[in-house]
Amino acid sequence: MKQPVLFISFSLSFIVSFAQQTTFEKTNGTQTATYFEAVNWYKDLAKQHPEIAVKTMGPTDAGYPLNLVLVSADKTFDPKTWRKQNKVIILINNGIHPGEPDGIDASMMLVRDIVSKKITLPKNVALAFIPVYNIGGALNRNSYTRANQNGPEAYGFRGNAQNLDLNRDFTKNDSKEARSFAQIFHFLDPDILIDNHVSDGADYQHTMTLISTQYEKLGPVLGSWLKETFEPAIYAGMAKKNWELIPYVDFETTDFSKGMKMFYDPPRYYSGYAALFNTLSFMPETHMLKPYKDRVRSTYDLMITFIETASANAQALLQKRAAAKAAVLQQAQFPLKWIPDTSSLKFITFKGYQRDSTLSEATGLQKMFYDHRKPFTAQLKYFDTYQSAVLIKKPTAYIIPQGWYEVVDILKLNGVVLHQLTKDSIITVTGYLIDNYKSMTTAYEKHHRNYNVQVTASQKPVNFLKGDYIVELNQPANRYLVEMLEPTADDSFFAWNFFDGILQQKEGYSDYRWEDIAAEVLKKDPALQQKLAEKKAADPAFAQNSRAILDFIYKNSPYFEKAYLQYPVYRME
Repeated sequence: MKQPVLFISFSLSFIVSFAQQTTFEKTNGTQTATYFEAVNWYKDLAKQHPEIAVKTMGPTDAGYPLNLVLVSADKTFDPKTWRKQNKVIILINNGIHPGEPDGIDASMMLVRDIVSKKITLPKNVALAFIPVYNIGGALNRNSYTRANQNGPEAYGFRGNAQNLDLNRDFTKNDSKEARSFAQIFHFLDPDILIDNHVSDGADYQHTMTLISTQYEKLGPVLGSWLKETFEPAIYAGMAKKNWELIPYVDFETTDFSKGMKMFYDPPRYYSGYAALFNTLSFMPETHMLKPYKDRVRSTYDLMITFIETASANAQALLQKRAAAKAAVLQQAQFPLKWIPDTSSLKFITFKGYQRDSTLSEATGLQKMFYDHRKPFTAQLKYFDTYQSAVLIKKPTAYIIPQGWYEVVDILKLNGVVLHQLTKDSIITVTGYLIDNYKSMTTAYEKHHRNYNVQVTASQKPVNFLKGDYIVELNQPANRYLVEMLEPTADDSFFAWNFFDGILQQKEGYSDYRWEDIAAEVLKKDPALQQKLAEKKAADPAFAQNSRAILDFIYKNSPYFEKAYLQYPVYRME
């Protein structure tokens, strides 16, 4: 009897030293790895196992570089080689919100279990992990800022070193993290992107919810396949592992008597950003009140399920994605906005807890609570279809004057091919005049976003300078380019204030001086005389306002600055 005991004891000791226990495991699921523990752990693992490589990538606002962990059964770590081998590439991002560290610990165990042969990584799947994305937030460690959350004992903070929410930064690129991520993303060109999170909101029975890419954003071929084949397989795979997965529940905007809408993900979010390049993206959200051990285990099982499902559907996934990429090259119109299609729905099974009220010890007044003694199961209407609300015709090319270099730099980060004019040139283009817009009155992630933008388009010859940029719309980034450069799009560069310089008038006049010049302008311009007369006839108050009349003449004269409200990105039709 003693020999087996000794053998088991020796075996366990060997496994621990060989496979490396994580902080999560050592503390029985009560603690999460620090940033340095996680990164050093992967580097130590790579020294022992040739199936894993750790690459140092671009910088972050915290002063430390991002690390990229690559895992491949055949010990190859070049994405171009993976493409030739027809591998599905899965990129898993962790710690974008370091107070939600479930994916950090689950990924460490997953990689360890793959290289130690506890589980087998299929030959047709390659994995890439960002161990901790928001390093600044991870270093800002505490036990209080996730007041709603049940564990772990200590964790990072949501804001990065600039106090930015990095899951709002994928198009505006205010952080070094976002710029480094763009390089990683296009280096890998992943077929699947997973970003692990923990939810806030109401209490319910499910341990995990899931946000999937809006199907329509991926086009009819890839999007339909995601909706009808791949996503149902993920749900079925999790059910076999005893996790009842449901779509993300947004309790702040949902009236359950009317049903629940699929999460809307504009490109500021990583999922909306990935869709611009035909990548299937998913945001798992474990439930904040579930024990940390269960949250990490469900995240681990979900990543296993993605690997299994990707492997089983590898050929179809790669073919559908290639078809989507080819379609984008030929696509003539692109949607700028989306609205839910309430005529299309399905039913989902939701397991919640009934609400009740009782006396609050904090306020002495009534409080709402979820009564775990009263669980319920309900069938909810789920609206998972969106319609394109605004379509824009793709231009042949955009022209961007070189002075707007911040925009040019971000385009380059995203693999956009540009070339510069070799000489000064007059080119007939379509330009937009900004007729109206609103700006947020409070700051949102370092910006006061512009919205409800209205424009007037007109064709005219414009003088461009040597060095200005031509961006042709015959490249894989077509959808990205349209959504970033059309000023009326939800998350365009104009929306994020990159072009706010045009919204301020730079020159003006003194009334006493302009009076005489205005008279001369009117004498030489019969058309303007007629326009002014019509304005006076239609608006009696205007007709009695000398300052308004002078301003009208000024704004319709050659003296008025052409740059004011003129959107500086032009379309070649």
